[in-house]
Amino acid sequence: MDGLISGHTRTYDDFKKQLTPQIKPLFEELRNYCFSLGNNVLEDVRMHRIVFCKSMTFRYFVDIEPQRESVIAKIRRDRKEPVKEIEIRADQNLDEVKNMLSDAYSNIH
Repeated sequence: MDGLISGHTRTYDDFKKQLTPQIKPLFEELRNYCFSLGNNVLEDVRMHRIVFCKSMTFRYFVDIEPQRESVIAKIRRDRKEPVKEIEIRADQNLDEVKNMLSDAYSNIH
């Protein structure tokens, strides 16, 4: 699922042009990991961020937004729980982040 901006479809290739060289590998790794969680993962490319959803019910489990030297991830595990916002740096070990993403994907309805 691609985001719509003024009636035009925005693709990931369009989006990644705005990423700084420092965070492009980090963003790619997070994106690839989200897709690896299941074949029902959908990507909604928006102007300044990308939302990953579980199936057509459009229940998002993570919203990632690039910054200059980091990525802000808003992880949603359940609609009844508050969104957990974390800042991820390029030099950071992603094991804990991936565990949180996997947990959110598994639990969101």
